[in-house]
Amino acid sequence: MQKKKKWIIYRHKIVRNIAFLLLYPYSRWKYGIKAEPFKEQGNRAYMILYNHQTAFDQFFVGMSFKGAVYYLASEDLFSNGWISSLIRWLVAPIPIKKQSTDTTAVKHCIQVAKEGGTLAIAPEGNRTYSGKTEYMSPAIASLSRKLKLPIALYRIEGGYGVHPRWSDVVRKGKMRSYVCRVIEPEEYENLTNEELFEIIEKGLTVNEGVSDGIFKSDKRAEYLERAIYVCPYCGLSEFESNGNEIKCKKCNRKITYGENKKLTGVGFSFPFLYVTEWYDYQKEFVCSLDVTKYKDVPLYRDTASVSEVFLHKRKQLLYKTADICLYGDRIVINNDLVLPFSDITAIAVLGRNKLNIYHGNKLYQLKSGKRFNALKYVNICFRYKNICKGDENGKFLGL
Repeated sequence: MQKKKKWIIYRHKIVRNIAFLLLYPYSRWKYGIKAEPFKEQGNRAYMILYNHQTAFDQFFVGMSFKGAVYYLASEDLFSNGWISSLIRWLVAPIPIKKQSTDTTAVKHCIQVAKEGGTLAIAPEGNRTYSGKTEYMSPAIASLSRKLKLPIALYRIEGGYGVHPRWSDVVRKGKMRSYVCRVIEPEEYENLTNEELFEIIEKGLTVNEGVSDGIFKSDKRAEYLERAIYVCPYCGLSEFESNGNEIKCKKCNRKITYGENKKLTGVGFSFPFLYVTEWYDYQKEFVCSLDVTKYKDVPLYRDTASVSEVFLHKRKQLLYKTADICLYGDRIVINNDLVLPFSDITAIAVLGRNKLNIYHGNKLYQLKSGKRFNALKYVNICFRYKNICKGDENGKFLGL
């Protein structure tokens, strides 16, 4: 019988040390981050759970912990040919399918833990769009228990102010990241999964819908339309941002995004003080929307390139520029590829605004311009599924 290939290789530690020397000064300069070293780490392996605010979060974690850390990463990272092969060789991340239970990923996590490795997972599975920690699956408690490692809860604060998910611009401001609590195996073995999850959720929940600092940029509102598609005056709408302002294209009202993250109506009183409040209103609006009525006329039309993703291999371009129609029960691409929500097994936003659609045994990826809002596709699809399964009051909309 063939011997099982080891996951942990010594070169991963060497790569980590080189990356630290290069990225630590860059991160301090670029993000204003104070990544506090975890002095109590010793020679122990940990299960690191962290809240997800910026695209650089994994590097902040790596700056606080000694030695190699093995991260769970979206499958998209592993479908880019030689680049993916290089990343695997350098740091061996663990691939996981978004918005689904991935038993293979769990097996790989267990293998790393048994080999004495430290793992890091963002239980949200998504970077926050609003500044408030997103939904976390309670399954993270069960997985953490299986690994039998001490659990390090790692908080990242200030990331939403410095670099919101919807923005291309890193603002000048301050961030902090640190281990806020360690849960030892002896402690959680006496807890139920529900009790353990409650501790994890409490430790990682960060709400940055407050004025907690100054974040300087002359493009503070740019591409907020990647996160916002509901106007408190017009309902479902489209937006366009420029500099520090965002405008509803239906009613033409403009809102300014301040250095303290506060929202201000231009010439009128805007009902939300922060994006967090606006985002929560948007979710409540969609959760009360009967999307099943929108089967004849699309809710939205977009243009995007469409590729089929062959997992862990490559991507094949199907349409360079396709018409995308979002209905209340399906997505239609170029009037010939119909993707009913009932047949979609998973749908997720990657990065700022790429869309992955798992349909049957195929995976399609949509990429559009900088102003493309991929979030609405996820939200509308989940709203439809909630209605169809009789959970009309369901609040989970995909992230």
